[in-house]
Amino acid sequence: MTPTTFPIVLSLSLCHLLNDMMQSLMPALYPILKTNYALDFGQIGLITLAFQCTASLLQPLIGAWSDRRPMPYSLPIGMGSTLIGLLVLSQAASYPIILLAAAMIGMGSAVFHPEASRVARLASGGRYGLAQSLFQVGGNCGSAIGPLLAAFIIAPRGQGAIIWFSAAALLGMVLLTVVGRWYAARLGQRAKKAAAASTAQPLSRNRVIFAFGVLVVLLFSKTIYSGSLTSYYTFYLIQHFGTSVQEAQVYLFIFLCSIVCGTVAGGAVGDRFGRIPVIWFSVLGVLPFTLALPHVGLTATVVLTIIIGIIASSAFSAILVYAQELLPGRVGLVSGMFFGFSFGLGGLGAAALGELADRIGIEAVYALVAWLPALGIMTALLPRRRPISLDPAPRPAV
Repeated sequence: MTPTTFPIVLSLSLCHLLNDMMQSLMPALYPILKTNYALDFGQIGLITLAFQCTASLLQPLIGAWSDRRPMPYSLPIGMGSTLIGLLVLSQAASYPIILLAAAMIGMGSAVFHPEASRVARLASGGRYGLAQSLFQVGGNCGSAIGPLLAAFIIAPRGQGAIIWFSAAALLGMVLLTVVGRWYAARLGQRAKKAAAASTAQPLSRNRVIFAFGVLVVLLFSKTIYSGSLTSYYTFYLIQHFGTSVQEAQVYLFIFLCSIVCGTVAGGAVGDRFGRIPVIWFSVLGVLPFTLALPHVGLTATVVLTIIIGIIASSAFSAILVYAQELLPGRVGLVSGMFFGFSFGLGGLGAAALGELADRIGIEAVYALVAWLPALGIMTALLPRRRPISLDPAPRPAV
């Protein structure tokens, strides 16, 4: 087994940080946009829907296309779309323009994530869970930093201050151009597929389809609940406990930091002990804490969200790598599907929960979604036999 090419994996992680930091400005800006444009919760949910549905619809298509025609330099192009979306958002004067900016940012995600995930796997040296979790943790760090920057940079200066973050997009484009050059140099090597692939029989088509269905249900449980915290946690704290906007955004930052810790742990543990134990613990194991959350005070709420963030976030890398092993040779398609499902389910969930919050209140919504992790019991239906990875061995870095 060749060693992990950490400079490439860490460069991708840094770019994922920059990408998701810029994207996370959107939900962090919701209280500001709600006030400036007199929006209701339903309209807030539609902003999330515009962003996440653009990403979810395009990611599987781009992933499937890049399986056949790899596009190394699509990475900086995706970052460029995010840059354009930020520039439009900083100057938006109406609600439809905000929706357009959200869609442009979503398009940047659709282009960036599948190919970046493929390059991370190529550079992993066989440590797929670790490489995927390091890549993912960059995005989690960016998602955590975004609300903090919104609280202390954008909130005091207004919506126009978003334009300052264009420098981060430009830096990301430079780094991804370098990564794309590294990837392009290895495309010829990828053509020499491993004749040395395992002779063990892979899972049947029907079992793979069934397993994918179970993984989507588990992802639904995780994503809808996590999305309820990401999109509406600040409103819950403000309305339920009377915190200020800045205090609520700091608490959101703490929750998002806990996601970073859980993501790194989930990848490493999955490589050592297998994906299914991590999925069991992450999805179903969080249930007691989600059930307790709506019934405690402010301090206990912050503590519980830290625990929830650590446990729940360990699932995504395990789910993604498990799915990649189910469908060897289709890394782009699988990555696009699961990143896309994650964005799409999050968008639909945000829109639905926003409408529900307008009708029954945000506190009642949190009491309702607390039961979603119970769907983790479906982990029992996943094939216990470890799927066979037929990916060619990555080449060492030069």
